[in-house]
Amino acid sequence: MNSRFNDENLRLNDFKTEVNVHCPKCEKKALATVDYEKKKARLLCSFCGYNKTVESITEFLGSINYFQVAASSYFGADLWYYAPFKNDFFFAYNDKHLDYLEQYISAKLREHKDRSHFTLLEKLPKFYHEAKNRDALLEIIKKLRLKK
Repeated sequence: MNSRFNDENLRLNDFKTEVNVHCPKCEKKALATVDYEKKKARLLCSFCGYNKTVESITEFLGSINYFQVAASSYFGADLWYYAPFKNDFFFAYNDKHLDYLEQYISAKLREHKDRSHFTLLEKLPKFYHEAKNRDALLEIIKKLRLKK
């Protein structure tokens, strides 16, 4: 268990352009990516070869536009790193996101310095922050890492 965590002031947006998802064809781990400048999103499965590219256009509140949402949203794909937790759920977009959450959850000392905006950690549901949930959340992370 880590003893100290230094907040890097990351936001959920820092993880949303590469999202691990369930392949819609074989259900194995696939990768959804989005390039906001090119306005394209792609879902690629290295197991079965599924490959789909779409325009990164979405509908939100009746408006159709190029909203910058998580890469998985353009395909309606289920997140790979997702697990129920009590009356809520735990999720991570990708390995980097999962690592960051694991470092935070496992730390006994959590340091936050020079915040200039609402960070990912500030927006997390309360159960992520509570020491009483530490072991259960770390067990979920462990299981998600072993998922095939």
